[in-house]
Amino acid sequence: MPIWVDADACPRPVKDILFRAAERTGEQLVLVANHAMAVPRRPNIRLLQVRGGFDVADAEIMSRVAAGDLVVTADIPLAADVIARGGSALNPRGELYSADTIRSLLNMRDFMDTMRASGVQTGGPPPLGPADRQAFANQLDSWLARRKRDPA
Repeated sequence: MPIWVDADACPRPVKDILFRAAERTGEQLVLVANHAMAVPRRPNIRLLQVRGGFDVADAEIMSRVAAGDLVVTADIPLAADVIARGGSALNPRGELYSADTIRSLLNMRDFMDTMRASGVQTGGPPPLGPADRQAFANQLDSWLARRKRDPA
């Protein structure tokens, strides 16, 4: 059961946290991206490069993800699909998406898309900061600890 990473938009500091965790724990880590990127040369870490195109990496992740897997993504529709399949989804800012929160996040995303389509400038998220990196590392460690306690 690997950890899947929607790697095209995943910030480098988050990838570094994931690399260290995979090296420390031996967990399988698969980065899915439509462009080449450097990954550590470890038997449990690999890059799965897919062709370019809208949501191609997301579709590849969904074709492979299984119940109990973790997917690291900021893509809310992908996170919703992962949760529906019985997996876990973790945002690079350290938010562990859940069945209880994903519907409202999808609604907010759709609302913001509508606002942008009507010409409203909504801006983007703030830059990833040290608190975000720490929150991500903490959630990842918690998820890994739960997996170790209950591998099924």
